[in-house]
Amino acid sequence: MIFSIKKEDLLDYTINQVQNLFPDRETYNKDQIFPYFNKSLKRMEYCFSKIDNKYFSDGENSIFNHLNGDQYSMYLYFLSNTLYNEGFKKTFLEKLFLLNKSLHGIDIFYEIELPDIFLFVHPLGTVLGRATYSNYLIVYQRCNVGANKNIYPTIGEHTTLHPGASVLGDCNIGNNCKIGANALILDKNLKDNSLYVGNPKDHHIIIRNEKNEIWK
Repeated sequence: MIFSIKKEDLLDYTINQVQNLFPDRETYNKDQIFPYFNKSLKRMEYCFSKIDNKYFSDGENSIFNHLNGDQYSMYLYFLSNTLYNEGFKKTFLEKLFLLNKSLHGIDIFYEIELPDIFLFVHPLGTVLGRATYSNYLIVYQRCNVGANKNIYPTIGEHTTLHPGASVLGDCNIGNNCKIGANALILDKNLKDNSLYVGNPKDHHIIIRNEKNEIWK
């Protein structure tokens, strides 16, 4: 993977962001974080290697630019989730979560288990809750995945949530499905290859078999 700054500098950069945003005098040991940081970068590199996009790949190598907001929001998720899975100090994880929320307007808690392969596309105003997610997930801006009556959705592979899409409650979304812009699906299942547009009172489901060409 090609990095816009050295990996060691990237970790310093992130820690400095946390300490500047939350000046509570709490300090963090870089040497303690670094092994998990490397593990998170391996997760990120694998994810990026599946994305066929000029900002993520030069055709041979994956690319990470710390000044690309989509990529940096994904990096902060991978870092916070990896540290969570390793039992790292909770206050640092909370700060990484809030840093991502502050910089990119995305609410993705460190405990949420996203799939190995996903893509954020300028995800301002997006909230991703404790659903079951699958690989090749694309999430645009203003999307919402959450519970209804304490039941969360299950989302299949190759799902795309277009801008403003919401998936709430007891939904089982099949593979290769798309939720249209500003659509709301609530407590409803979708078969594979479905495009859902509308809302619970007025919606249409169109069967389409083509897959998104952004994935390798």
